[in-house]
Amino acid sequence: MTAPDPLHRALHAPGPRPLPDEVATLLRTLAAPPRLAAHLRLVHDVAYELVAWLASRYPALQLDREAVLFGAATHDVGKAAHVSELSGPGSAHEEAGRELLLAHGVAPGLARFAATHASWTLPEIGLEDLLVSVADKIWKNKRVPELEDLVVRRLAESSGRTVWEEFLALDDALTALGEDAPERLTFQTTHPV
Repeated sequence: MTAPDPLHRALHAPGPRPLPDEVATLLRTLAAPPRLAAHLRLVHDVAYELVAWLASRYPALQLDREAVLFGAATHDVGKAAHVSELSGPGSAHEEAGRELLLAHGVAPGLARFAATHASWTLPEIGLEDLLVSVADKIWKNKRVPELEDLVVRRLAESSGRTVWEEFLALDDALTALGEDAPERLTFQTTHPV
């Protein structure tokens, strides 16, 4: 019996939640690097925890949970075409990812996350986009005050509570999520680029 290929291992290894089936199928179709699949699983897993926390604290919050999870699961898919950006800086994967998703039949409203996950200051950015961006940072315990402030303001507008109350709540949630960053980084680095 042969061992599973590296992409299969990245998609199915014990650890973070599995990616949605349609995303895993797309990654196989693209022959995506295993490290990309591992990274997408990690960000998707953090997004899952984040939206679960939001649902418990803000039951009336208007939020497309499935869009956030899909966005987190596909935000870096353009790195399948720009592999050098898996281990170095670059933004070519953002628009390439959106185009790739569109070419594979993904609706524009979902494909947008590939292009918006690093552009949180644009005026038309929604809460879902901000949450994908937060998940893409907090998986490795990177805190971006400007991004978090945008989320806090949206939460305060929705809840009617003060910005300060929402800041404290979000800070606690992100701190807790960030505590598992060393394990996540280890998981990601065990899968080859």
